[in-house]
Amino acid sequence: MPDDLDAARREIAQLRLELNRASAELEEFTYSVSHDLRASLRHVTAYVQIIKEDLGGNTDEGIATSLDTVSVAAKHMGLLIDGLMELSRVGHTGVNPARIDTSALLHEVMGTHMADMAGRQIEWNIAPDFPPVSGDPVLIRQIWSKLLSNALKYTRSRAVARIEISCALANHGLCVFHIKDNGVGFNPRFKEKLFKVFQRLHSATEFEGTGLGLALTRKIVERHGGTVWAEGDVDAGCDIGFTLPLFVEAGV
Repeated sequence: MPDDLDAARREIAQLRLELNRASAELEEFTYSVSHDLRASLRHVTAYVQIIKEDLGGNTDEGIATSLDTVSVAAKHMGLLIDGLMELSRVGHTGVNPARIDTSALLHEVMGTHMADMAGRQIEWNIAPDFPPVSGDPVLIRQIWSKLLSNALKYTRSRAVARIEISCALANHGLCVFHIKDNGVGFNPRFKEKLFKVFQRLHSATEFEGTGLGLALTRKIVERHGGTVWAEGDVDAGCDIGFTLPLFVEAGV
């Protein structure tokens, strides 16, 4: 029996070593690809600008439109690279859990989205109090920022946007959060696509974005031991739910 236990320990140690090596190689590969792609994008953007300057005021309307299209595409690719790097960092960076005042963090994040609310009529229904959670403050902030951004974006066509944020205690020391809106919603048949990289259920011409926000949200939630899901229907709003561990005082 001791020999079997030692063998199992050696196997686990070897697997951990291989996992760490693979993780380091993936991080190096991601950085390399990002660096090379950024260099190429800088060349594309620079040459588009040079062409515009060379043509001056004699630019044909069709050519000008084509050059603008190239510039927009290059900018969008830059955003995709940024998103992939962010996703990679979340997957490999250590989580530093701390006590998070959920209510304070949520209202702080809302303040950073004032530009998205300007000139709009928005009815907020926010629970009066949220329990503290245990998590990495930087990462948890990203969850709320991504989900608030989505709710504001997909209710933009509504005369009155309605956004509800609530929570409830669950089993196993978890708290369930919901952010619900009356926006354009989505086809429920494709709801699993929502949390996959580059999967969009609305065209880029309707709503801007890279298709990485919810994928990043899922990654962060899962790194905290939680789950995330979505409910909704076409033109009937969206309800994103996710769980996070409650903060428990030491010795309690």
